[in-house]
Amino acid sequence: MRHSSVRGEGAPAQAAGDISDGGSGAPGAVPRPRSGSDSGSGPGGGQLTRRGRRRVLRWVSSVLSFLILATAAGGYLYYRHLNGSIKTDVLNLGENKLGGSKPNAFGQTPLNILLIGSDARDDAANQALGGATDTFDGPPLADVQMLLHLSADRSNMSVVSMPRDTMLMMPKCTEPGGKVHQASKGLVQTNESLSRGGPGCTVAAWQELTRIPIDHFMMIDFKGVVTMADAIGGVPVCVQQNVHSRTKDGKGSGLKLTKGENVIQGEQALQWLRTRYGFEDGTDLGRTHAQHMYMNSMAREFRKNAKLSNPMKLNSLAQAAIKAMVVDPGLNKIDKLYDLSVELKKVPTGRITMTTMPWVYSTREEGRVEPKPGEAEDLFRMVREDIALDGKGSGDPAASPSAPAASGSPAAPSQPAADPAAPPAKIPVSVRNATGGKDGGQGRVKNRANDVASLLVGKGFTKAVADTTPAGEDTTVVRFSSPDQAGDAQALATALGLPAGAVEKSEDVSGIVLFVGKDWRTGNAPTPPPPAPTKAPDSARPLNGDNDKECMAIQEGFTW
Repeated sequence: MRHSSVRGEGAPAQAAGDISDGGSGAPGAVPRPRSGSDSGSGPGGGQLTRRGRRRVLRWVSSVLSFLILATAAGGYLYYRHLNGSIKTDVLNLGENKLGGSKPNAFGQTPLNILLIGSDARDDAANQALGGATDTFDGPPLADVQMLLHLSADRSNMSVVSMPRDTMLMMPKCTEPGGKVHQASKGLVQTNESLSRGGPGCTVAAWQELTRIPIDHFMMIDFKGVVTMADAIGGVPVCVQQNVHSRTKDGKGSGLKLTKGENVIQGEQALQWLRTRYGFEDGTDLGRTHAQHMYMNSMAREFRKNAKLSNPMKLNSLAQAAIKAMVVDPGLNKIDKLYDLSVELKKVPTGRITMTTMPWVYSTREEGRVEPKPGEAEDLFRMVREDIALDGKGSGDPAASPSAPAASGSPAAPSQPAADPAAPPAKIPVSVRNATGGKDGGQGRVKNRANDVASLLVGKGFTKAVADTTPAGEDTTVVRFSSPDQAGDAQALATALGLPAGAVEKSEDVSGIVLFVGKDWRTGNAPTPPPPAPTKAPDSARPLNGDNDKECMAIQEGFTW
């Protein structure tokens, strides 16, 4: 896997490791060798092992990928000279390219960023931290995968983690040089996606599973992570009792804390993030919860920590972060990272929600997990439809017309609210027959565009006409080309009973176009989808970014 810097220089992939204190990546699974590059050795002993450092640093680096974006605005001048250090790779190696996130009816565009932590150990510095010498220069694994969703109106942010041992059908991925990794014929562990051509295949796998368009990725190396952690002066965490993560046979992270709040940094922070034995029920579920607590706390510290105004500390933090990451070409300049950070900083910590993909143990692969039927899709749908996971709504501009709209381009200015709709008789509408679906598998219903155009005329849209341009959509959608058509497009959707999410601004159409999808092959209205969830399911273990009272429960037998 090769990456190029923004100046076109070749550079090897550099990524970070996952967190473990020796057990399985699957929540609650018994210790076992991990897929791909695992040495198969048991958990570390009395000291924080090199393997343990590799795993925790890999996760910390993913946390910091999120945080460096959230704070970049404060140190822009110190970052500019680092442009030449940014490494890039292809965004999507799959065949099913969904494109970027689409603007809503008010010209606002959400952002979806996939954060990847890899266990690549392909240079001396990474190998010194990475341990597991038999895996040096081996294929990397995407052991940490977190999707960050920034709402279209910038009122809220959601983060969805996927367990590293999730079993998926892997899509076909084609490397820029032409090497093809065929689609899997059976289930494959999700962390293996990275070895199928790079982070672009991890993006493709996420899109195949979730149908969420991914706009950017950030893959993080763990070199310099300790420097970055020290630069912010520590992170407050809380435990309900004294805790020591060490079993009788020497397993565990070695974390030792007293009851209540503790400010941790350096090696102790790494121990916190890798602790499984001693937290809650001793499974990966507890570890993930602890990681989310740490990430939220660190985000709060970044926002209020005056130490980051120190130019020397800020410069050190910036250098460590920039040299440690690989991004897609859309984030290949400091200016672009700066613009993105401005968008992310609009969200108050109280509207950040951390979740884990709901999962169940696989009945086909022992010790592995699969997405939980129903509830995992509910979580993905909320992200797709830009529904806040905290149940507080999204500051919908339809309800608050004065609310500023946000653009999908971090550097673009906000867009004004939609103009009022014209009377139906004055709204020109083109109707396209897209009833065959995106894959065309069912074939298009004959004369469907004419039938729906006649239906619209009967509803007062007397300028509706059939358009013979070939199209295919799984669900019926209204697209418009100009911001001043947003109100008219929304009025059309309302007349047909379509949800607000079915209205999209697009440069690929002229005027207002109704795409009659596979969900409307017959009848006078599309088949309505079930109501969308309004809050993340409890199985996703949602954690609010403002919750500074959260305190880790301690597993019996690990107190002192």
